[in-house]
Amino acid sequence: MKSRHTFAEDGLIAATDGNKGYLSINRPDRKNAISFEMWREIPLALDWLCQQGDIRCIVLHGEGRIDFSAGADITEFDTVRQDASSAQGYELSNASAFQAVRLCPLPVVAMISGVCFGGAFGLAAAADMRIASHEAIFAVPAGRLGLAYPVDAMSDIVEALGPQNARGLLYTGRRMSAREAQAAGFLYTVCGLADLEKTIEELTEQICANAPLSNRASKASIRAALSGAKDDRLVAEDIAQSTFLSADYEEGRSAFREKRSPSFAGK
Repeated sequence: MKSRHTFAEDGLIAATDGNKGYLSINRPDRKNAISFEMWREIPLALDWLCQQGDIRCIVLHGEGRIDFSAGADITEFDTVRQDASSAQGYELSNASAFQAVRLCPLPVVAMISGVCFGGAFGLAAAADMRIASHEAIFAVPAGRLGLAYPVDAMSDIVEALGPQNARGLLYTGRRMSAREAQAAGFLYTVCGLADLEKTIEELTEQICANAPLSNRASKASIRAALSGAKDDRLVAEDIAQSTFLSADYEEGRSAFREKRSPSFAGK
């Protein structure tokens, strides 16, 4: 069953197709630059997708398939980020959007083509996995704009790139190719632009074929391992324990005994 809902005056499109959810950054005429209102509604869009029936993963992408996103809409900065007070509010909206991707209970896969700059790089870094086309370009040019990247979201970049590469990207503001990003571990794989959607389709099919609770448990456990936080560990342990009480656990064991592919219901 397909469903669709727009947010931030059509700047974000949330849609479902079968077990998959899609969140599209929808401003292709502006290289999918993200407005202040879009930042504020990314958490709402992700929450909406998670509530749409048996959704098992979410694909984050730029509408038009040309550019992922040029990042924050700089043309708004003279009004929504003009001084310390407004800048703080803007940064909170950024941080909330990154957190919504990072803590989304479902696996989030970023499909990247063209430019992936600034805040958009942060969104991609917060995703669980990233696949890009060969010509994709990455940059975090905060230093060239005289501003700072949100502190509580920097962990995503450091985890995705490693500290040395994160320093190089932030200190210099230089652009990084898809080949370099893959070598740094930021990208799961790289493919031709014509094959990008097919590659994403194959990966998400594999994700959706597994037991949803198992994937949620894995995501929570990885989060706990990375953060080292006691609360994250408790959440992960609780989700892991719930898998042993699920019908999917019984289905997995039955399928193994009967030498067939399991059919998981997400319960």
